[in-house]
Amino acid sequence: MNLFSLTGKVAVVTGALGLLGRQHCHALAEAGANVVVTDIDETACKAFAQELSAKYPSAIGVGADITEVRALKRLRDEILDNFGAIDVLVNNAAINDMFENPTTAAELSKFENYPLELFQKSLHVNVTGTFLCSQILGTEMAKRGKGSIINIASTYGIVAPDQSLYRKPDGSQTFWKSAAYPVTKGAVISFTRFLAAYWGERKVRVNALSPGGVENAQDEFFIEAYCKRTPLGRMAAPTDYKGAIIFLASDASSYMTGANLVVDGGWTAW
Repeated sequence: MNLFSLTGKVAVVTGALGLLGRQHCHALAEAGANVVVTDIDETACKAFAQELSAKYPSAIGVGADITEVRALKRLRDEILDNFGAIDVLVNNAAINDMFENPTTAAELSKFENYPLELFQKSLHVNVTGTFLCSQILGTEMAKRGKGSIINIASTYGIVAPDQSLYRKPDGSQTFWKSAAYPVTKGAVISFTRFLAAYWGERKVRVNALSPGGVENAQDEFFIEAYCKRTPLGRMAAPTDYKGAIIFLASDASSYMTGANLVVDGGWTAW
């Protein structure tokens, strides 16, 4: 079991205040890592880091916009000042389209009408943000000759969205899964392979984790349809990815790089 230990390691999680981001932080902390909580809201990051520090090894919270070079360099410097190294980077921060106005969601989310600015925003955060975090924080790993980068992708980076999931029992469709999320998550998987090959000689491992859908108060018709579409017959719980995160971060996966670990209840199996 020592293979799964992260004792003394320094692990950075972006998008750490989100549903899965918080669970990634808990998983890494439970395995013994010093966790760096980073998201847009610095006050909230520090508050969550205090929660973690009260129960697990040391944690710090640092606010950062992952699309801004200056913010990421400040994040890097704070990590090095506090811990002296970076061992694990979880590129979790991402945009997943949400339309606040239900009366316009159906039309705006259709591919034919989808706004260019929303597509570009997703590219900027999901792809450019992952690139910049890997470049600025991952370079510190490459300098030391060791480290693990985990890029959070998605089943929708592997297969196309099933638009029928968003169809109500009466046949009406109030939302369409846009092209932005699948396109950007597919790019994350390709970037993972690139960086794994590029930094292999520096002993920096780079892998992707593709989670399936997480149950989070969605409409009952959606949950039912998703469960029927999944061999294990359920959506994921937020805690279902903790084991995968620890595995990819630790020496338990020491001979694994350039891979995409799919944890989806069998969604992509049929």
